[in-house]
Amino acid sequence: MKLNELKKNIDNRFYEALQSQGIDELRPAQEKAIKQGLFDKKNMLVCTPTASGKTLIAELIMINELLKDPGSKAVYLAPLKALVNEKYNDFLNKYGHLIKIAKSTGDFDSSGNFLSEFDLILTTPEKLDSLIRHRISWIRKASVLVVDEIHLLNDVERGPVLEIIITLLRTILKNIKIIGLSATIGNAQELAEWLNAELVIDDWRPVKLRQGVLYDDEIEFFD
Repeated sequence: MKLNELKKNIDNRFYEALQSQGIDELRPAQEKAIKQGLFDKKNMLVCTPTASGKTLIAELIMINELLKDPGSKAVYLAPLKALVNEKYNDFLNKYGHLIKIAKSTGDFDSSGNFLSEFDLILTTPEKLDSLIRHRISWIRKASVLVVDEIHLLNDVERGPVLEIIITLLRTILKNIKIIGLSATIGNAQELAEWLNAELVIDDWRPVKLRQGVLYDDEIEFFD
């Protein structure tokens, strides 16, 4: 699918930003997501290999929603502070001229009221849990929730917090759109049903995956 086929779906400012990144054609998973209703009011679970383009799927819906509905907010959850920082810098570089972007990974006792001034908020599940407990009012403006590494729902320590957040936001925000991203989900169909989400599965990867054995500083690849 060529990028210009999206002109009718996305804000022109966003389209120009994508063009400036050198994007002229979408990857298989991105095309599947669009055809399965990414721009409709549907939740989506994306299960594709690393570097296959999952993050751009999230960007397509987050940035477009924020530009088309000024005053709304998007929340991007990542499991590690380092990943939050990485995504923050990436999004700021690509879209900082279009929307206000903030990150919050610090003191769990802080109220996070300053975040009300921003459109896209990147944080960890634990920090968002803390913010919700501080009764942040801006969360009710959230129209999109992206959960990176959503397979951590199965993690004994971190899973319960993530599950509570998703359940709570689905309860108080009837129209919130949830996008789950992962390369390693074992029960994708079951999770998609729980999220009431479209399931996008694809095995395309930019670099062929090969298996082999490393011995004596040499790798012997299997045919």
